[in-house]
Parts: sequence; structure tokens; C-alpha cells
Amino acid sequence: MASSLHPTSHQKPIYTLLRVLLFYSLSVAILLFTSRLTKSLPTTVANLLSIALASLLTFLLVVGFTRWEKLHLSDVGVIPGSQSAKRFVTGYLIGLSMAVMQAIIVLFFGRLHLVFNPHMAAVEISLSALLYLLVACREELAFRAYALRSLSNSITSAFALLIIIVIFIGEHILAGMNWMTAVIGSGLGGILFGIAALKTRGLALPLGLHSSWNFGQWMIGFKNKPGIWEAIVDKGYEAKTEAIGLAAFALVMVLAILAVSILYKVKKKSDSL
Repeated sequence: MASSLHPTSHQKPIYTLLRVLLFYSLSVAILLFTSRLTKSLPTTVANLLSIALASLLTFLLVVGFTRWEKLHLSDVGVIPGSQSAKRFVTGYLIGLSMAVMQAIIVLFFGRLHLVFNPHMAAVEISLSALLYLLVACREELAFRAYALRSLSNSITSAFALLIIIVIFIGEHILAGMNWMTAVIGSGLGGILFGIAALKTRGLALPLGLHSSWNFGQWMIGFKNKPGIWEAIVDKGYEAKTEAIGLAAFALVMVLAILAVSILYKVKKKSDSL
């Protein structure tokens, strides 16, 4: 994150911030539009089509705002490069490992049991993996592409990241997440994905981390619905197990943030997605 310690944009930071807020508002409008457009379809089809269309339109929005600010797409990290596949796979493996580590901690300290779901078909697993990839794609485009990179060119990267995290938390609260989970969950997630984007100057690493973390939690049954396993808490221990789960989440996120901060050096130039 040290590469943007000094502002590099010639425009006033307030203009950049207002433009980023406009960009984000339009990205939310796109999400609402695609959800409404597909709501009459079967749930699985509607979810996939809605988020896929939202991702595509958000990408086009990134293109438009990037040109408006006289930047190149490589400047906001959405152009694939030689390291993109490696970074995505690395992020995906780290994200899955984080989900497994959280589950192990909760199983050890909490009153939680994981029951294998024999009715889960391979096609449903594949569609869930695709859905979480698309969800992560839309969010990375909305938060860690144009928005974060434009702000980090105008103000310090740390302050830019803070602004994006606040917006990221706000979106999850508006989506129905409670305050504590949003601040800790989305907050730490926003730090991890943001640092990954700033360190690599691209989206491949945060996209891998983001999508596999959500998919891993779904597999274990931590998305409030059965996945490959169903998470069952002993009656009367719900609050305790939830607290342990949140603490375990915070621990694995902090470890991942430290790992990404140490292992990845800030790129001097826009390298790739």
C-alpha cells in the first residue's frame, strides 16, 4: 500500500470522491435493475442471470468512468496479464483454506456439528461456485477497480481504502446484515480484498480470495443454509457458537491480511488483472 502514499492526481480529491460516489450509486442502481428484471424467473436462474448481468453492466460502468477520468483500463486493474491466472488460483486456495480454518476452530471450541448432505448434487455445487464467483466479480468491479484505484491516485491509499471499506460495510448493512457482522465481517473482508487489489494493482487476487471464501463458507453450511455439509448447533448454544464463529472469522481474516501484506510487494506499474 505504500505506492500511493502521495497523491498523484492533478484534480481536487473532492471531485474524485464525488465521481466515485456517483459511480457507486449507479452500480447499486444496476444491481437493483437486474434483480427486478429477473425476479419472475426461477430462483436459481434469476440469481445467476441477475448477478451476471449486473457484473457485465458494472464492468461497462467501469469502462465509462475510467475514460471520463482519462485513465486506461490497465490503470484500474481490469486488464488480464501474465500473472492473473496464478494470482486468482492462489487467492482461491487461500480463501478455501480460510473457510476450513474457521470451521475447525468453531468445531473445536463451539457446540457445532457438520452433517454431510447426501442430497447435494454436483450440478448444484457447480452452480453455487459460479454464483459466488459472479457475486465477487460484481463487488470487486464496484469497489476495488475504478473506485479504489481512482481514490488512491488522488489521496493516500490508506484513506482511499478506508472510504471504500465504509461504503462496502454500508452496502451489506442495507442488504440486511446486522451491524456487528457487517463492521467486523465486511470490514475485515474489505481490508483484505482492498490490500490485495492495491498490492497487485489488479483484481485477480482479491477475486480469488473473495469468491472462494464465500463458496467455502457455503460448502460448510455457514451461509445459513445447507451446503455440502449442514452446520448444526446444539440447542441453547447458538449465541456462544456464533460468538466463537465471529472470533474465528476475525482471526483467519487478520492472518490472511498479514500474509498478503507480507508476501506481495506493491507493483510500480499496472501489471494486470
